[in-house]
Amino acid sequence: LNIHSKGNRNPTCKHICGCVFVANSMQVARTVVGRILGPVVGLVRPVGARALAVDANRGEGGTGSKFKIYTKTGDKGSSSLYNGDRSAKDDAVFKALGDTDELNIAVGVAGEFCKDNRALKELCEQLAEIQSRLLDVGSAVATPKDTTKSTYKLQRATFDTTAVSKVESWLDAMDEELPQLTAFILPSGGKAAVFLHVARGVCRRAERSIVPLVRNGQVEGSVGIYMNRLSDYFFTAARFVALKEGKKETIYKKPATAK
Repeated sequence: LNIHSKGNRNPTCKHICGCVFVANSMQVARTVVGRILGPVVGLVRPVGARALAVDANRGEGGTGSKFKIYTKTGDKGSSSLYNGDRSAKDDAVFKALGDTDELNIAVGVAGEFCKDNRALKELCEQLAEIQSRLLDVGSAVATPKDTTKSTYKLQRATFDTTAVSKVESWLDAMDEELPQLTAFILPSGGKAAVFLHVARGVCRRAERSIVPLVRNGQVEGSVGIYMNRLSDYFFTAARFVALKEGKKETIYKKPATAK
């Protein structure tokens, strides 16, 4: 079974309820509040756009001086992208940025749980690299190709296509150690595994937000491919972690036939 089939598979549950977030709790709270209130009062601040704004200040003649975390420019429900365009915070671009940011947080939580096991050291390093690449995804989304006139900014925000093949190599290596999947599994297998399933579900949502932007020519296709491959990675990583930690995964069962 080649888990990264470049399509959608595994109809497992995408929502985990009743989980207590210990690691990264402030970031989780920030994203939850942003998702609830963002479309109304504009509380979501896209990570990719902010990171690139700082870089632009340094790279195009700026002073690189320290900035305040609050600017008050978004108090009326709009925000600026890296290319200078200003849009409402419930715009499709900011929806994609918010979903990608939330995914990064979910990966961070999973990574903190993985650090408890020395056997998962390599996987922890992979998750940390994925978090950096997700900032690159945000940068690409925050720099629409169809409206950005600055060549410098377009080049700065170009997504590294080799990131896809790297994730595939990690995925294949884990898959070789896993037993063949013969039944649907539910999100389970210990805390680290469950949070990787959470990341998988959020990743699918982020991908759905990005797909229209790719289709409209605003974001390069490699970004959409990367997000599609990541959800496969998180599914496989969840199973891999459960295996390494000796945790049992819960198998889907049909309801008992009524007598």
